[in-house]
Amino acid sequence: MSVTIEDIQFDEKGLVPAVVQDAATYEVLTLAYMNKESLQRTIDSGETWFFSRSRQELWHKGETSGNTQKVINIKYDCDQDALVVLVKPQGAACHLGTTSCFENNLYGEQAETLPYTILHKLEEVIADREQTRPEGAYTTYLFEKGIDKILKKVGEEAAEVIIAAKNRDKDELQWEAADLLYHLLVLLREQKVELADVLSVLAKRHEEKEK
Repeated sequence: MSVTIEDIQFDEKGLVPAVVQDAATYEVLTLAYMNKESLQRTIDSGETWFFSRSRQELWHKGETSGNTQKVINIKYDCDQDALVVLVKPQGAACHLGTTSCFENNLYGEQAETLPYTILHKLEEVIADREQTRPEGAYTTYLFEKGIDKILKKVGEEAAEVIIAAKNRDKDELQWEAADLLYHLLVLLREQKVELADVLSVLAKRHEEKEK
């Protein structure tokens, strides 16, 4: 079914709730509201725009903080009266400086972090290390030594993975695979390739095979 903005069911105040999620980790970042104009601006600009109920005005996420959100996809529910906005965040989503506005539990145990979330967080740490170059950090050492050193480490860790697998050593294989993933992320950063881009290639290959 093809749906346009005109088909979205805004409430009596002209608003629709928008749940914003990280497109890479699916972590819920915030809940905001959009009116027809902010939704159109979001689509036109590729970045999130919302309507502030307290200030009664449009606001562009990150306009003052720099923590913008690049829109990857916008979904609507079965009643067409709620949105899910998948984004690639640049910095914190919450005005308190946290990644998500939903950092506290009201009920139940703390949910386990999704397995792939650590890759996203590690990618962020590696990016920060490249920019800030803290003294004594191993990642700093790799970036300062340059591409040849990074490539050498990727090759070494790949070989260690092969050896561990050949020896049927599950514990060693897990350890070496983790080392390989880390060094591969360093290499991707050095080459200015994002993990999300690599995952997109995998997703496209999967879609093609499913056809």
